Amino acid sequence: MKDFMIVELTVAPADSFWGKNALVSFNADVASIHLGEDSTDYPLQVQRAARKLSNQGIAKVTLQGELWNTELRIAFDQGYYTAKENQQACFGLDQVSGTEKKAFTDVQHASHWVRKTINTDAEEMYPVKLAQSAADLLLQLAPNSITYKIIAGEDLLTHGFTGIHTVGRGSQHPPAMLQLDFNPSGDADAPVATALVGKGITFDSGGYSIKPSEPMTAMKSDMGGAATLTGALALAISQGLNQRVQLFLCCAENMISSNAFKLGDIIKYKNDITVEVLNTDAEGRLVLADGLLAAEENSPQRLIDAATLTGAAKMALGRDYNAVFGFDQGLVNSLLANAKAENEFAWQLPLEKWHQQQLPSSFADMANIHAGEGRAGASTAAAFLSRFVREDGEGWLHLDLAGSYQKAANDLWATGAKGHGIRTLAKTLLDA
Repeated sequence: MKDFMIVELTVAPADSFWGKNALVSFNADVASIHLGEDSTDYPLQVQRAARKLSNQGIAKVTLQGELWNTELRIAFDQGYYTAKENQQACFGLDQVSGTEKKAFTDVQHASHWVRKTINTDAEEMYPVKLAQSAADLLLQLAPNSITYKIIAGEDLLTHGFTGIHTVGRGSQHPPAMLQLDFNPSGDADAPVATALVGKGITFDSGGYSIKPSEPMTAMKSDMGGAATLTGALALAISQGLNQRVQLFLCCAENMISSNAFKLGDIIKYKNDITVEVLNTDAEGRLVLADGLLAAEENSPQRLIDAATLTGAAKMALGRDYNAVFGFDQGLVNSLLANAKAENEFAWQLPLEKWHQQQLPSSFADMANIHAGEGRAGASTAAAFLSRFVREDGEGWLHLDLAGSYQKAANDLWATGAKGHGIRTLAKTLLDA
């Protein structure tokens, strides 16, 4: 193909003049990726190589050779992708079976939607738009199996969703909740195998607890939980999901205005729990509480929420791993095993019942942030959410998506959204 660089895989080492253990070498219009001895590390090697090629401005590539497989094509796509989407890649899919082609394109379609959606600026991706975009994606895949509604603005109060309304009322863009039901059997009485609840803060200024400018630059990505869960459900549907799954996206902008919520405000939820706002920048848990309560009304067998919830999770795990919390250790173990099987990274952080006691309030049942020095911010955020699910926490998982977005590129990922976690979650849905 004219103007396209050929990219091949080889297990032979590069010539010495490329440097010791060189990952990539070039010969005319061919780039060779030199794989090491450990085949389990091949996906990461390929992703690093793709990132190198992208960084070098090689705008058109075509993958050739017998060593390419679905997993390595996915890895290359992850590393080569950039937020500007100004590069072209031919993945050699005309040379593979229909099954292999579908396995790759299903992941690519879902992950690219997630990355593009998170990377879109907040002026364009406002709360109702996010909710509608998620519904549209899933309707394309299963138009006969999906029903949905979007509850927005003052209607949220009619339905008792005080958290989303409180956080979003300071913005000109009304807050919204997407309630979507994927029910392939068509049986209205079919049990809900899994409910998914995603944080969809389309921009987070921090409210009156305003963020400094530098951290605020990435806050269009604060809807990463909503996008990731939508992409995961899309991927699972593409891969043959036949269980009923419900999706709840809690969407709002956290802005400053004369109508914005304030420190000291008290929010009363549908389960009669009251929450004192001691930090308006701890808003994600306030909207997720509504989604968890809505999801629990239908008695799902499993309940999974995902959110870009705390800086504490990033401090603990960096941008490489998503943090996992839960009282149901069997479900935690299952998700961690799925992450490993799908070449994604997840790590369990501690959550105990006594973390709930680290959110005291003198005026309400609890506060929205922890009190005192030495508290585990990610764990107390998870503990806050645990007050809105079934008491024993059986069947509930919370993911703090530390690995969903990067403010700066590294050797594996471009700046911006990553789509990291959708394969783990899709496999978890399929394993129900």
